[in-house]
Amino acid sequence: MEIYYRWDNGKNEMLRQKRDICFEQIVMHIGKGDLVDIIANPNQNKYPGQKILIVDINGYIWLVPFVQEQENVYFLKTIIPSRKATKKYLRGKR
Repeated sequence: MEIYYRWDNGKNEMLRQKRDICFEQIVMHIGKGDLVDIIANPNQNKYPGQKILIVDINGYIWLVPFVQEQENVYFLKTIIPSRKATKKYLRGKR
């Protein structure tokens, strides 16, 4: 089943300016096979039903919280670089 991704264009522009990354890059890396894992957001009280895409971009892990709008539609919330997740998921791969 093909997954479709949606996001807020204003948020995408802000991420492009402040973090030098955008949702299009995330989707491209997922398409290339760089999706490492999908986990439930650990704070389900604050973010009920939210999950997190774990994406490896050039040897660094980026966390992408999302909500599943439909069976095959994910709404991406933001993109967060994670030193802790990089250590957890990529230690030993370098």
